[in-house]
Amino acid sequence: MTGEDALGGPERGADSPPDSQATLSTAVRLASFLAVAKLLFQFALTAWTSQLGYGYFRDEFYYLACGHHLAWGYVDHGPLVALQAWAGEILFGTSVFGIRILSAFAGALMVFLTGLLARLLGGRPPAQVLAMLAVIATPEYLALDGFLSMNSYEPVFWTACVLGLFMALHGRVRGGWLLFGLSAGIGLLNKPSMAFFLVAACAGLLVTGARRVLFSRWAALGIALLVLIALPNVLWQFENHWPTLEFLRDGELRHKNVHLNPLQFSLAQLKMMQPLNAAVWIAGLVSLLRGHSIRDGRWLGVAYLFFFPLMLVLHAKDYYLAGIYPALFAAGGVAWERRFEQSQRVVNHRPLAFPRFQGALLGTSLLLLPLCSPVLAPSSWVRYTAALHLHGDQLEVQESGPLPQFYADRFGWDELTNEVVGAYRTLSPEDQHRVCLLTGNFGEAGALDLLGHAMEPSLPPAVSAHNSYWMWGTHGCTWEVVIGVYDASPAEMAEHYESVTVMGRLDNPYAMPYEHKYVYLLRSRRASQKVIWDEWKDYI
Repeated sequence: MTGEDALGGPERGADSPPDSQATLSTAVRLASFLAVAKLLFQFALTAWTSQLGYGYFRDEFYYLACGHHLAWGYVDHGPLVALQAWAGEILFGTSVFGIRILSAFAGALMVFLTGLLARLLGGRPPAQVLAMLAVIATPEYLALDGFLSMNSYEPVFWTACVLGLFMALHGRVRGGWLLFGLSAGIGLLNKPSMAFFLVAACAGLLVTGARRVLFSRWAALGIALLVLIALPNVLWQFENHWPTLEFLRDGELRHKNVHLNPLQFSLAQLKMMQPLNAAVWIAGLVSLLRGHSIRDGRWLGVAYLFFFPLMLVLHAKDYYLAGIYPALFAAGGVAWERRFEQSQRVVNHRPLAFPRFQGALLGTSLLLLPLCSPVLAPSSWVRYTAALHLHGDQLEVQESGPLPQFYADRFGWDELTNEVVGAYRTLSPEDQHRVCLLTGNFGEAGALDLLGHAMEPSLPPAVSAHNSYWMWGTHGCTWEVVIGVYDASPAEMAEHYESVTVMGRLDNPYAMPYEHKYVYLLRSRRASQKVIWDEWKDYI
Protein backbone atom coordinates (compact mmCIF):
# COMPACT_ATOMS: atom_id res chain seq x y z
CA MET A 1 0.00 0.00 0.00
CA THR A 2 1.47 3.37 -0.98
CA GLY A 3 0.49 7.02 -0.67
CA GLU A 4 -2.17 6.55 2.03
CA ASP A 5 -3.07 3.94 4.59
CA ALA A 6 -6.46 2.72 5.72
CA LEU A 7 -7.14 5.94 7.63
CA GLY A 8 -6.05 8.15 4.80
CA GLY A 9 -2.80 9.22 6.53
CA PRO A 10 0.07 10.22 4.25
CA GLU A 11 3.29 8.27 4.28
CA ARG A 12 6.32 10.43 4.99
CA GLY A 13 9.23 8.86 3.17
CA ALA A 14 12.03 6.41 3.73
CA ASP A 15 11.86 6.55 7.50
CA SER A 16 8.25 5.35 7.49
CA PRO A 17 7.64 1.66 8.19
CA PRO A 18 7.06 -0.23 4.95
CA ASP A 19 3.80 -1.71 6.17
CA SER A 20 1.31 1.09 6.78
CA GLN A 21 -1.26 -1.40 8.03
CA ALA A 22 1.21 -2.43 10.73
CA THR A 23 1.65 1.20 11.79
CA LEU A 24 -2.12 1.57 11.93
CA SER A 25 -2.33 -1.49 14.15
CA THR A 26 0.29 0.06 16.42
CA ALA A 27 -1.72 3.29 16.55
CA VAL A 28 -4.88 1.41 17.50
CA ARG A 29 -3.06 -0.52 20.22
CA LEU A 30 -1.54 2.64 21.68
CA ALA A 31 -4.87 4.44 21.57
CA SER A 32 -6.63 1.50 23.21
CA PHE A 33 -4.02 1.22 25.96
CA LEU A 34 -4.20 4.89 26.95
CA ALA A 35 -7.99 4.91 26.62
CA VAL A 36 -8.21 2.05 29.12
CA ALA A 37 -5.74 3.86 31.40
CA LYS A 38 -7.94 6.96 31.31
CA LEU A 39 -11.04 4.85 32.03
CA LEU A 40 -9.49 3.12 35.04
CA PHE A 41 -8.17 6.39 36.43
CA GLN A 42 -11.61 7.95 36.14
CA PHE A 43 -13.13 4.96 37.93
CA ALA A 44 -10.57 5.30 40.71
CA LEU A 45 -11.34 9.00 41.14
CA THR A 46 -15.07 8.34 41.45
CA ALA A 47 -14.56 5.56 43.99
CA TRP A 48 -12.15 7.68 46.03
CA THR A 49 -14.24 10.86 46.10
CA SER A 50 -17.30 8.88 47.17
CA GLN A 51 -15.34 7.68 50.19
CA LEU A 52 -14.65 11.30 51.15
CA GLY A 53 -18.34 12.14 51.47
CA TYR A 54 -18.96 13.78 48.11
CA GLY A 55 -22.33 12.62 46.86
CA TYR A 56 -24.45 13.10 43.78
CA PHE A 57 -23.90 16.29 41.81
CA ARG A 58 -27.03 18.45 41.53
CA ASP A 59 -27.42 18.03 37.76
CA GLU A 60 -27.19 14.24 38.04
CA PHE A 61 -30.51 14.10 39.89
CA TYR A 62 -32.06 16.16 37.12
CA TYR A 63 -30.70 14.00 34.30
CA LEU A 64 -31.90 10.84 36.04
CA ALA A 65 -35.35 12.40 36.34
CA CYS A 66 -35.23 13.26 32.63
CA GLY A 67 -34.38 9.62 31.99
CA HIS A 68 -37.73 8.77 33.53
CA HIS A 69 -39.42 11.27 31.16
CA LEU A 70 -37.78 10.33 27.85
CA ALA A 71 -38.56 12.80 25.08
CA TRP A 72 -36.97 14.32 21.99
CA GLY A 73 -36.10 17.47 23.88
CA TYR A 74 -35.85 19.28 27.19
CA VAL A 75 -35.78 22.91 28.24
CA ASP A 76 -32.06 23.22 28.94
CA HIS A 77 -30.36 20.29 27.21
CA GLY A 78 -30.69 17.79 24.40
CA PRO A 79 -32.32 14.36 24.67
CA LEU A 80 -29.12 12.29 24.60
CA VAL A 81 -28.11 12.87 28.23
CA ALA A 82 -31.55 11.65 29.34
CA LEU A 83 -31.03 8.51 27.28
CA GLN A 84 -27.56 8.20 28.80
CA ALA A 85 -29.03 8.47 32.30
CA TRP A 86 -31.76 5.94 31.47
CA ALA A 87 -29.28 3.46 29.99
CA GLY A 88 -26.84 3.93 32.85
CA GLU A 89 -29.56 3.28 35.40
CA ILE A 90 -30.70 0.15 33.56
CA LEU A 91 -27.16 -1.21 33.13
CA PHE A 92 -25.39 -0.12 36.30
CA GLY A 93 -28.00 1.08 38.79
CA THR A 94 -28.35 4.47 40.46
CA SER A 95 -25.30 4.46 42.73
CA VAL A 96 -22.95 7.42 42.43
CA PHE A 97 -20.40 5.13 40.77
CA GLY A 98 -22.92 3.44 38.47
CA ILE A 99 -24.45 6.56 36.95
CA ARG A 100 -20.98 7.90 36.07
CA ILE A 101 -19.69 4.87 34.20
CA LEU A 102 -20.89 6.01 30.78
CA SER A 103 -19.30 9.43 31.24
CA ALA A 104 -16.02 7.75 32.10
CA PHE A 105 -16.35 5.72 28.90
CA ALA A 106 -16.81 8.99 27.01
CA GLY A 107 -13.45 10.19 28.33
CA ALA A 108 -11.79 6.97 27.24
CA LEU A 109 -13.34 7.24 23.78
CA MET A 110 -12.09 10.83 23.50
CA VAL A 111 -8.53 9.67 24.21
CA PHE A 112 -8.88 6.88 21.63
CA LEU A 113 -10.17 9.24 18.92
CA THR A 114 -7.40 11.74 19.65
CA GLY A 115 -4.80 9.03 19.08
CA LEU A 116 -6.41 8.02 15.79
CA LEU A 117 -6.65 11.64 14.67
CA ALA A 118 -2.96 12.22 15.40
CA ARG A 119 -2.23 9.14 13.25
CA LEU A 120 -4.43 10.46 10.47
CA LEU A 121 -2.61 13.80 10.54
CA GLY A 122 0.63 11.98 9.83
CA GLY A 123 1.85 11.35 13.38
CA ARG A 124 3.62 8.25 14.60
CA PRO A 125 3.73 6.90 18.17
CA PRO A 126 5.58 9.95 19.60
CA ALA A 127 2.89 12.31 18.28
CA GLN A 128 0.01 10.03 19.19
CA VAL A 129 1.09 9.44 22.77
CA LEU A 130 1.87 13.11 23.40
CA ALA A 131 -1.56 14.10 22.12
CA MET A 132 -3.35 11.47 24.20
CA LEU A 133 -1.36 12.29 27.35
CA ALA A 134 -2.28 15.93 26.85
CA VAL A 135 -5.95 14.93 26.87
CA ILE A 136 -5.53 12.73 29.93
CA ALA A 137 -3.71 15.52 31.78
CA THR A 138 -6.38 18.13 31.07
CA PRO A 139 -8.19 19.16 34.28
CA GLU A 140 -11.37 20.09 32.43
CA TYR A 141 -11.77 16.61 30.97
CA LEU A 142 -11.06 14.95 34.30
CA ALA A 143 -13.89 17.03 35.74
CA LEU A 144 -16.40 16.53 32.91
CA ASP A 145 -15.77 12.78 32.67
CA GLY A 146 -16.25 12.41 36.41
CA PHE A 147 -20.02 12.82 36.63
CA LEU A 148 -23.18 12.15 34.63
CA SER A 149 -23.23 14.94 32.09
CA MET A 150 -23.81 15.80 28.44
CA ASN A 151 -20.50 17.68 28.52
CA SER A 152 -18.50 14.46 28.78
CA TYR A 153 -19.62 13.37 25.30
CA GLU A 154 -19.34 16.74 23.56
CA PRO A 155 -15.57 16.48 22.85
CA VAL A 156 -16.16 12.95 21.55
CA PHE A 157 -18.60 14.11 18.87
CA TRP A 158 -16.51 17.13 17.93
CA THR A 159 -13.35 15.05 17.58
CA ALA A 160 -15.21 12.44 15.53
CA CYS A 161 -16.44 15.20 13.21
CA VAL A 162 -12.89 16.48 12.72
CA LEU A 163 -11.69 12.93 12.10
CA GLY A 164 -14.42 12.43 9.50
CA LEU A 165 -13.58 15.65 7.67
CA PHE A 166 -9.88 14.81 7.54
CA MET A 167 -10.74 11.34 6.26
CA ALA A 168 -12.74 12.96 3.47
CA LEU A 169 -9.93 15.39 2.70
CA HIS A 170 -7.44 12.52 2.50
CA GLY A 171 -9.49 10.58 -0.02
CA ARG A 172 -11.84 8.46 2.07
CA VAL A 173 -14.79 10.64 1.11
CA ARG A 174 -17.65 8.21 1.70
CA GLY A 175 -16.53 6.97 5.10
CA GLY A 176 -15.43 10.43 6.22
CA TRP A 177 -18.72 12.15 5.44
CA LEU A 178 -20.80 9.36 6.92
CA LEU A 179 -18.78 9.59 10.13
CA PHE A 180 -19.19 13.35 10.12
CA GLY A 181 -22.94 13.26 9.54
CA LEU A 182 -23.52 10.62 12.20
CA SER A 183 -21.32 12.35 14.79
CA ALA A 184 -22.68 15.84 14.09
CA GLY A 185 -26.31 14.70 14.18
CA ILE A 186 -25.95 12.81 17.45
CA GLY A 187 -23.84 15.67 18.79
CA LEU A 188 -26.72 18.07 18.18
CA LEU A 189 -29.01 15.72 20.12
CA ASN A 190 -26.44 15.79 22.90
CA LYS A 191 -26.00 19.56 23.19
CA PRO A 192 -27.23 22.48 21.05
CA SER A 193 -23.80 24.17 21.22
CA MET A 194 -22.69 21.61 18.63
CA ALA A 195 -24.30 23.97 16.12
CA PHE A 196 -21.71 26.67 16.84
CA PHE A 197 -18.89 24.22 16.22
CA LEU A 198 -20.45 23.20 12.91
CA VAL A 199 -20.72 26.85 11.87
CA ALA A 200 -17.05 27.39 12.77
CA ALA A 201 -16.00 24.24 10.88
CA CYS A 202 -17.99 25.32 7.84
CA ALA A 203 -16.36 28.75 7.95
CA GLY A 204 -12.92 27.16 8.18
CA LEU A 205 -13.60 24.94 5.19
CA LEU A 206 -15.08 27.71 3.05
CA VAL A 207 -12.20 30.18 3.44
CA THR A 208 -9.45 27.62 2.76
CA GLY A 209 -8.62 25.24 -0.03
CA ALA A 210 -10.31 22.48 1.92
CA ARG A 211 -13.62 23.80 0.56
CA ARG A 212 -13.25 21.28 -2.26
CA VAL A 213 -14.39 18.52 0.09
CA LEU A 214 -17.83 20.14 0.31
CA PHE A 215 -18.67 19.57 -3.33
CA SER A 216 -19.54 15.90 -3.60
CA ARG A 217 -22.61 13.76 -3.30
CA TRP A 218 -21.15 12.20 -0.16
CA ALA A 219 -20.92 15.63 1.47
CA ALA A 220 -24.59 16.17 0.65
CA LEU A 221 -25.43 12.76 2.08
CA GLY A 222 -23.45 13.45 5.26
CA ILE A 223 -25.19 16.78 5.79
CA ALA A 224 -28.56 15.19 5.06
CA LEU A 225 -27.81 12.50 7.66
CA LEU A 226 -26.94 15.22 10.16
CA VAL A 227 -30.24 17.01 9.55
CA LEU A 228 -32.26 13.80 9.66
CA ILE A 229 -30.83 12.76 13.02
CA ALA A 230 -31.30 16.20 14.59
CA LEU A 231 -34.76 16.83 13.10
CA PRO A 232 -36.85 15.19 15.88
CA ASN A 233 -35.37 17.61 18.43
CA VAL A 234 -36.10 20.58 16.17
CA LEU A 235 -39.70 19.42 15.77
CA TRP A 236 -40.00 18.99 19.54
CA GLN A 237 -38.71 22.53 20.07
CA PHE A 238 -41.24 23.86 17.55
CA GLU A 239 -44.15 21.97 19.11
CA ASN A 240 -43.21 23.24 22.58
CA HIS A 241 -42.69 26.87 21.51
CA TRP A 242 -38.86 26.80 21.51
CA PRO A 243 -38.24 26.41 25.27
CA THR A 244 -34.46 26.21 24.86
CA LEU A 245 -34.36 29.64 23.23
CA GLU A 246 -36.52 30.96 26.07
CA PHE A 247 -34.13 29.37 28.57
CA LEU A 248 -31.10 31.01 26.92
CA ARG A 249 -32.85 34.38 26.73
CA ASP A 250 -33.94 34.27 30.37
CA GLY A 251 -30.43 33.31 31.48
CA GLU A 252 -29.01 36.31 29.66
CA LEU A 253 -31.66 38.73 30.93
CA ARG A 254 -31.22 37.57 34.50
CA HIS A 255 -27.41 37.60 34.26
CA LYS A 256 -27.09 33.98 35.33
CA ASN A 257 -23.51 33.42 34.16
CA VAL A 258 -20.31 35.28 34.88
CA HIS A 259 -19.28 37.40 31.87
CA LEU A 260 -15.55 37.27 31.15
CA ASN A 261 -13.66 39.97 29.28
CA PRO A 262 -11.33 38.91 26.42
CA LEU A 263 -8.27 38.62 28.68
CA GLN A 264 -10.14 36.64 31.33
CA PHE A 265 -11.64 34.37 28.69
CA SER A 266 -8.22 33.72 27.14
CA LEU A 267 -6.59 33.02 30.49
CA ALA A 268 -9.47 30.71 31.35
CA GLN A 269 -8.61 28.59 28.29
CA LEU A 270 -5.01 28.23 29.47
CA LYS A 271 -6.13 27.28 32.96
CA MET A 272 -8.88 24.95 31.76
CA MET A 273 -6.49 22.98 29.54
CA GLN A 274 -3.73 23.36 32.21
CA PRO A 275 -0.84 25.76 31.52
CA LEU A 276 1.79 23.29 30.29
CA ASN A 277 -0.64 21.89 27.75
CA ALA A 278 -0.54 25.24 25.97
CA ALA A 279 2.81 24.14 24.55
CA VAL A 280 0.94 21.34 22.76
CA TRP A 281 -2.33 22.85 21.60
CA ILE A 282 -0.89 26.23 20.63
CA ALA A 283 1.84 24.44 18.67
CA GLY A 284 -0.93 22.48 16.98
CA LEU A 285 -2.91 25.63 16.20
CA VAL A 286 0.13 27.37 14.71
CA SER A 287 1.05 24.30 12.70
CA LEU A 288 -2.48 24.07 11.30
CA LEU A 289 -2.54 27.74 10.34
CA ARG A 290 0.86 27.59 8.68
CA GLY A 291 -0.37 24.71 6.55
CA HIS A 292 3.04 23.12 5.92
CA SER A 293 3.52 20.06 8.10
CA ILE A 294 -0.12 18.95 8.39
CA ARG A 295 -1.83 18.19 5.12
CA ASP A 296 -5.08 20.09 4.49
CA GLY A 297 -5.19 21.26 8.11
CA ARG A 298 -5.49 25.03 7.80
CA TRP A 299 -9.29 24.90 7.89
CA LEU A 300 -9.23 23.59 11.47
CA GLY A 301 -6.99 26.42 12.66
CA VAL A 302 -9.26 28.96 10.99
CA ALA A 303 -12.28 27.30 12.58
CA TYR A 304 -10.76 27.82 16.03
CA LEU A 305 -10.00 31.47 15.27
CA PHE A 306 -13.63 31.89 14.24
CA PHE A 307 -15.07 29.90 17.12
CA PHE A 308 -13.13 31.63 19.92
CA PRO A 309 -14.46 35.19 19.36
CA LEU A 310 -17.92 33.81 18.63
CA MET A 311 -18.08 32.25 22.09
CA LEU A 312 -16.61 35.39 23.63
CA VAL A 313 -19.24 37.63 22.05
CA LEU A 314 -22.03 35.27 23.12
CA HIS A 315 -20.75 35.36 26.75
CA ALA A 316 -20.33 31.59 26.75
CA LYS A 317 -18.89 29.76 29.72
CA ASP A 318 -15.19 29.09 29.28
CA TYR A 319 -15.65 25.33 29.01
CA TYR A 320 -17.86 25.70 25.93
CA LEU A 321 -14.64 25.54 23.89
CA ALA A 322 -13.50 22.29 25.52
CA GLY A 323 -14.72 20.13 22.65
CA ILE A 324 -12.29 21.53 20.09
CA TYR A 325 -9.04 20.99 22.01
CA PRO A 326 -8.54 17.24 21.45
CA ALA A 327 -8.15 18.00 17.74
CA LEU A 328 -5.61 20.73 18.54
CA PHE A 329 -3.75 18.31 20.81
CA ALA A 330 -3.59 15.81 17.94
CA ALA A 331 -2.15 18.51 15.68
CA GLY A 332 0.20 19.59 18.45
CA GLY A 333 1.54 16.07 18.83
CA VAL A 334 2.37 16.02 15.13
CA ALA A 335 3.99 19.48 15.38
CA TRP A 336 6.22 18.33 18.23
CA GLU A 337 7.18 15.18 16.36
CA ARG A 338 8.16 17.20 13.28
CA ARG A 339 10.05 19.78 15.34
CA PHE A 340 12.18 17.13 17.03
CA GLU A 341 12.35 14.70 14.13
CA GLN A 342 16.12 14.35 14.54
CA SER A 343 15.78 13.19 18.12
CA GLN A 344 16.76 9.55 18.52
CA ARG A 345 13.56 8.79 20.41
CA VAL A 346 11.46 10.25 17.60
CA VAL A 347 13.50 8.48 14.92
CA ASN A 348 12.90 5.19 16.73
CA HIS A 349 9.18 5.96 17.15
CA ARG A 350 9.37 5.75 20.95
CA PRO A 351 5.94 6.40 22.53
CA LEU A 352 7.53 8.44 25.33
CA ALA A 353 9.69 10.52 23.03
CA PHE A 354 9.53 13.63 25.23
CA PRO A 355 9.94 12.19 28.75
CA ARG A 356 10.82 15.39 30.58
CA PHE A 357 7.93 17.36 29.17
CA GLN A 358 5.48 14.49 29.48
CA GLY A 359 6.56 13.91 33.07
CA ALA A 360 6.14 17.59 33.89
CA LEU A 361 2.74 17.55 32.19
CA LEU A 362 1.46 14.69 34.31
CA GLY A 363 3.06 16.12 37.45
CA THR A 364 1.38 19.48 36.95
CA SER A 365 -1.91 17.73 36.35
CA LEU A 366 -1.63 15.90 39.66
CA LEU A 367 -0.86 19.20 41.39
CA LEU A 368 -4.01 20.72 39.91
CA LEU A 369 -6.14 17.59 40.37
CA PRO A 370 -7.93 18.88 43.51
CA LEU A 371 -9.31 21.76 41.42
CA CYS A 372 -11.09 19.49 38.96
CA SER A 373 -11.88 16.39 41.03
CA PRO A 374 -12.76 16.41 44.74
CA VAL A 375 -9.90 14.14 45.82
CA LEU A 376 -9.45 15.97 49.12
CA ALA A 377 -11.88 16.12 52.02
CA PRO A 378 -13.63 19.53 52.14
CA SER A 379 -11.59 20.90 55.03
CA SER A 380 -8.35 19.66 53.44
CA TRP A 381 -9.38 21.18 50.11
CA VAL A 382 -9.82 24.60 51.71
CA ARG A 383 -6.36 24.40 53.32
CA TYR A 384 -4.71 23.08 50.15
CA THR A 385 -6.07 25.76 47.85
CA ALA A 386 -5.32 28.49 50.37
CA ALA A 387 -1.72 27.33 50.74
CA LEU A 388 -1.16 27.26 46.96
CA HIS A 389 -3.29 30.37 46.30
CA LEU A 390 -5.57 28.36 44.04
CA HIS A 391 -9.32 28.49 43.80
CA GLY A 392 -12.15 26.90 41.87
CA ASP A 393 -13.73 28.72 38.95
CA GLN A 394 -17.02 30.52 39.45
CA LEU A 395 -19.10 30.19 36.30
CA GLU A 396 -22.38 31.56 37.67
CA VAL A 397 -23.12 34.67 39.68
CA GLN A 398 -24.63 32.74 42.59
CA GLU A 399 -22.77 33.23 45.85
CA SER A 400 -20.76 30.17 46.90
CA GLY A 401 -19.55 29.03 50.31
CA PRO A 402 -16.18 27.53 51.31
CA LEU A 403 -16.30 25.19 48.30
CA PRO A 404 -16.80 26.17 44.65
CA GLN A 405 -20.20 25.36 43.19
CA PHE A 406 -18.90 22.30 41.32
CA TYR A 407 -18.12 20.69 44.71
CA ALA A 408 -20.73 22.38 46.89
CA ASP A 409 -23.51 20.97 44.71
CA ARG A 410 -22.61 17.50 46.02
CA PHE A 411 -23.63 18.29 49.59
CA GLY A 412 -26.91 18.68 51.44
CA TRP A 413 -29.02 16.14 49.59
CA ASP A 414 -29.13 13.53 52.35
CA GLU A 415 -30.20 16.18 54.86
CA LEU A 416 -32.91 17.38 52.49
CA THR A 417 -34.20 13.85 51.99
CA ASN A 418 -34.20 13.02 55.69
CA GLU A 419 -36.10 16.18 56.62
CA VAL A 420 -38.74 15.83 53.90
CA VAL A 421 -39.29 12.11 54.45
CA GLY A 422 -39.45 12.74 58.20
CA ALA A 423 -42.13 15.39 57.66
CA TYR A 424 -44.03 13.08 55.31
CA ARG A 425 -44.08 10.29 57.89
CA THR A 426 -45.78 12.55 60.45
CA LEU A 427 -48.83 12.87 58.20
CA SER A 428 -51.98 10.82 58.44
CA PRO A 429 -52.59 8.28 55.66
CA GLU A 430 -55.20 10.63 54.19
CA ASP A 431 -52.80 13.56 54.10
CA GLN A 432 -50.00 11.38 52.72
CA HIS A 433 -52.28 10.54 49.81
CA ARG A 434 -52.90 14.20 48.91
CA VAL A 435 -49.70 15.95 49.99
CA CYS A 436 -47.51 17.75 47.43
CA LEU A 437 -43.73 18.04 47.60
CA LEU A 438 -42.87 21.52 46.37
CA THR A 439 -39.23 22.47 45.73
CA GLY A 440 -37.41 25.50 44.42
CA ASN A 441 -35.18 23.90 41.81
CA PHE A 442 -34.55 20.73 39.83
CA GLY A 443 -31.75 19.62 42.14
CA GLU A 444 -34.04 19.46 45.17
CA ALA A 445 -36.83 17.87 43.14
CA GLY A 446 -34.51 15.30 41.59
CA ALA A 447 -32.96 14.43 44.95
CA LEU A 448 -36.39 13.72 46.42
CA ASP A 449 -37.45 11.70 43.39
CA LEU A 450 -34.34 9.51 43.66
CA LEU A 451 -33.20 9.43 47.29
CA GLY A 452 -36.56 10.20 48.85
CA HIS A 453 -38.40 7.53 46.89
CA ALA A 454 -35.68 5.00 47.80
CA MET A 455 -36.17 5.83 51.49
CA GLU A 456 -39.98 6.03 51.34
CA PRO A 457 -41.52 4.34 48.27
CA SER A 458 -44.93 5.93 48.84
CA LEU A 459 -43.49 9.44 48.60
CA PRO A 460 -45.27 11.41 45.83
CA PRO A 461 -43.28 12.82 42.90
CA ALA A 462 -41.68 16.20 43.52
CA VAL A 463 -43.10 19.36 41.97
CA SER A 464 -40.92 22.22 40.77
CA ALA A 465 -41.36 25.10 38.32
CA HIS A 466 -37.69 24.91 37.36
CA ASN A 467 -36.90 24.09 33.70
CA SER A 468 -38.19 20.70 32.50
CA TYR A 469 -39.81 19.99 35.87
CA TRP A 470 -42.27 22.78 35.04
CA MET A 471 -43.20 20.96 31.82
CA TRP A 472 -43.95 17.81 33.80
CA GLY A 473 -46.65 19.66 35.70
CA THR A 474 -48.09 19.55 39.22
CA HIS A 475 -49.06 15.86 39.36
CA GLY A 476 -52.58 16.80 40.45
CA CYS A 477 -51.50 18.94 43.38
CA THR A 478 -54.39 20.74 45.11
CA TRP A 479 -52.07 22.92 47.28
CA GLU A 480 -54.09 22.08 50.40
CA VAL A 481 -51.32 20.05 52.06
CA VAL A 482 -47.77 20.85 51.01
CA ILE A 483 -44.31 19.92 52.21
CA GLY A 484 -42.29 22.80 50.82
CA VAL A 485 -38.59 23.61 50.69
CA TYR A 486 -38.16 27.38 50.85
CA ASP A 487 -35.70 30.03 51.99
CA ALA A 488 -38.58 32.36 52.90
CA SER A 489 -39.27 33.09 56.55
CA PRO A 490 -42.29 31.61 58.39
CA ALA A 491 -43.92 35.04 58.37
CA GLU A 492 -43.54 35.26 54.58
CA MET A 493 -44.98 31.77 54.15
CA ALA A 494 -47.96 32.73 56.33
CA GLU A 495 -48.97 35.21 53.62
CA HIS A 496 -49.69 32.22 51.35
CA TYR A 497 -50.92 29.50 53.73
CA GLU A 498 -53.20 29.58 56.76
CA SER A 499 -51.13 26.97 58.62
CA VAL A 500 -47.31 27.09 58.57
CA THR A 501 -45.16 24.64 60.53
CA VAL A 502 -41.37 24.53 60.39
CA MET A 503 -40.40 20.84 60.15
CA GLY A 504 -36.66 21.26 59.74
CA ARG A 505 -33.78 23.45 58.66
CA LEU A 506 -31.15 22.68 55.99
CA ASP A 507 -27.77 24.11 56.96
CA ASN A 508 -25.01 21.91 55.56
CA PRO A 509 -21.94 24.17 55.78
CA TYR A 510 -20.50 22.87 52.48
CA ALA A 511 -23.69 23.18 50.41
CA MET A 512 -24.42 26.21 48.27
CA PRO A 513 -25.71 29.11 50.41
CA TYR A 514 -29.02 29.20 48.56
CA GLU A 515 -29.64 25.63 49.73
CA HIS A 516 -29.81 26.78 53.36
CA LYS A 517 -33.57 26.58 53.60
CA TYR A 518 -36.55 25.61 55.75
CA VAL A 519 -38.66 22.51 55.29
CA TYR A 520 -42.28 23.52 55.90
CA LEU A 521 -45.54 21.70 56.39
CA LEU A 522 -48.12 24.00 54.82
CA ARG A 523 -51.88 23.68 54.95
CA SER A 524 -54.82 25.50 53.36
CA ARG A 525 -53.47 27.87 50.72
CA ARG A 526 -55.15 31.25 51.01
CA ALA A 527 -57.81 32.02 48.40
CA SER A 528 -56.01 35.25 47.50
CA GLN A 529 -52.90 33.24 46.56
CA LYS A 530 -54.35 31.11 43.78
CA VAL A 531 -51.75 29.04 41.94
CA ILE A 532 -51.45 29.83 38.22
CA TRP A 533 -48.90 27.28 37.09
CA ASP A 534 -48.04 29.05 33.84
CA GLU A 535 -46.89 32.07 35.83
CA TRP A 536 -44.60 29.95 38.01
CA LYS A 537 -42.44 28.85 35.07
CA ASP A 538 -38.77 29.36 35.89
CA TYR A 539 -36.45 28.76 32.92
CA ILE A 540 -32.99 29.58 34.24
